[in-house]
Amino acid sequence: MRVIHVHFGKDGGAERFFVHLVRALGVRGVEQRAIIRPNRNWRQEIEPFAEITESNFRDVSLDRILLPLKVRSMIRDWKPDAMLGWMPRACRLLPGAASVHRMGRLGDYPLSLRSFGNVDTLVCNTPGIAEHVRKLGWKRGLQVISNFTNTEHVAPVSRSSLATPEDCRLIVSMGRFVGRKGFDVLIRTLPHLENTWLWLIGDGEERQNLELLAGRLGVADRIRFVGWKADPRPWVSAADVFGMASSHEPLGNVILEAWAQRVPVVATRSEGPQWFMRDQENGLMVDIGDSAGFVSCFRRLFADRMLAARIVQGGENSLMSGFSEAAVAEMYMQQFVSRSGQSARAA
Repeated sequence: MRVIHVHFGKDGGAERFFVHLVRALGVRGVEQRAIIRPNRNWRQEIEPFAEITESNFRDVSLDRILLPLKVRSMIRDWKPDAMLGWMPRACRLLPGAASVHRMGRLGDYPLSLRSFGNVDTLVCNTPGIAEHVRKLGWKRGLQVISNFTNTEHVAPVSRSSLATPEDCRLIVSMGRFVGRKGFDVLIRTLPHLENTWLWLIGDGEERQNLELLAGRLGVADRIRFVGWKADPRPWVSAADVFGMASSHEPLGNVILEAWAQRVPVVATRSEGPQWFMRDQENGLMVDIGDSAGFVSCFRRLFADRMLAARIVQGGENSLMSGFSEAAVAEMYMQQFVSRSGQSARAA
């Protein structure tokens, strides 16, 4: 089986799942080629499983002309079974009429269907996204296949490695530092939580604003900006609780990763978490933007070890039953050689 991936993403949860899926398909014998942006810090993780072509595919660039020609030549000479475009921009590179099964993978809600004119099947990672594209008028193949994450529990890093007291209460969160991720909401909890530190894994354009907010609130000495980590699991594993404060979150890969490290999760009632989280069972949930709600939930988990243990077990159960690598990889492999378009799901 042969597949060409097109992924022009940067760094974040979607990219971590892309890496996970390329590896999962590779160990199952799928031959892969990947077209990605230059200088991605996760390139080395997919190199053992995919032959890589680098391109920015910008509107005003020579690659805008040359890359489609390269793709057509690759399809003609390599004869892949499927070509998978990750998000709208990548789907614009899919060829017109071709023998290859042209698929688009959506991890967010598109504003329109304009980028999917050459797509045979859209793969959505939540039922909400699938329903959204139906309402936009999508009539061709449509599948719901969720994400998975590495379920191996790893040893935590030492808190002292980030100048954090070993006996403190530690909140961890991660993602791109953009407004919709709500990292400011988590920072606003710290003035109300004694002996509590916050690690933020990631980076992005909002970092300076987050640092300024921490300074204004007098909590900068209890926040560590960890940066991007190719494998964030040891830092997540070090947490007492994981916070996910997004105002818009189509799925929430970071929640799956926290579950895998047996860390209790507090999350907003955004789109994805409302689908797969159950308040009081596999996590605690608060309203979007409700920093006081996060404070209350953090305090409960810090104070009640039985509650924290129950939440951890519920998260692990949900992860293993609904987001397994084997089920998700198998569904993608079935789709690569199928154009039936009949609905299916892997969660």
